[in-house]
Amino acid sequence: MNNQSIRKINADNSDKLQRVLGTFDENINVLMQEFGVIIRVDGLNIVVSGTEDKVVQAASVIENLLVLAESGEGIDKGRTQYCIELAKEGKASDIKKLSSGTVAITSRGKPIKCKTVGQRKYVDEIGKKSVVFGIGPAGTGKTYLAVCLAVQAYKQKQVDKIILTRPAVEAGEKLGFLPGDLQTKVDPYLRPLYDALQEMLGLETYTKLMERGSIEIAPLAYMRGRTLSNAFIILDEAQNSTREQMKMFLTRLGDGSKMVITGDVTQIDLPDGKKSGLEHAAHVLKEVEGIGIVHLSDKDVVRNPLVMSIVRAYEADSNKHKTDNNA
Repeated sequence: MNNQSIRKINADNSDKLQRVLGTFDENINVLMQEFGVIIRVDGLNIVVSGTEDKVVQAASVIENLLVLAESGEGIDKGRTQYCIELAKEGKASDIKKLSSGTVAITSRGKPIKCKTVGQRKYVDEIGKKSVVFGIGPAGTGKTYLAVCLAVQAYKQKQVDKIILTRPAVEAGEKLGFLPGDLQTKVDPYLRPLYDALQEMLGLETYTKLMERGSIEIAPLAYMRGRTLSNAFIILDEAQNSTREQMKMFLTRLGDGSKMVITGDVTQIDLPDGKKSGLEHAAHVLKEVEGIGIVHLSDKDVVRNPLVMSIVRAYEADSNKHKTDNNA
């Protein structure tokens, strides 16, 4: 039987204390439920009691949440749950990485920050490498963070142009059956890119840069035969590119450019018999210097916490089918 233990953690000031406690103590309630400990507040102290191993884990989460609170970070139930999962994996100290820096500022002055350790690694890799693959499920911020960094690079005159592209393939739909010319047909598929750019730049600036040609949004097929220099290039939904398309795209890289390739290998919409260029590239390029490959997981989902549960349920079902098929 584990020995009983009590740990007292000083919050230093009431603002940090309140951030860690959460609205109506919701963060502390999550901690008590997950670790089976009792947590009470004594002045500016958070007192944790329970079995020794659980007290150590809960206290490590609280101590690291206080570091986040010190940097002015908001701490909600979802973030607390994420930090608990890190602690259970013995990675509680990674929580501190979330307090490092602002990725970008939106047109309305809202700071964009990494919300998970995976996102922090992804952003750091984009800063260091010429080509970066961001692979992971929906809701992990792959595309949004890439667009934020592209806008920052343009504003800081590190690049002359932002190029955003996607394969014109979507689940259950054929472009030939949609009305209008090619640009009209692909616009709905590029909408997430438009939305992210408008949030970062504001509608007026975004429109001017589009008209000037400083921002280009086009289907992947339009990249063929070009050399893309002094540009920040994002290939979104790359799981729907073929091997040939991916090779074509990667070899467009010119001087002074950076490429970010994002996708979710669990959502491949290619016709039967076609292999995903994203899966293939991540395998053959993993040892190439100057290329970063970041795998994000369900823990990096930053939408409604229910999305994380949905992703996990689908992953479990997929793994079960693989096991059944191999039996």
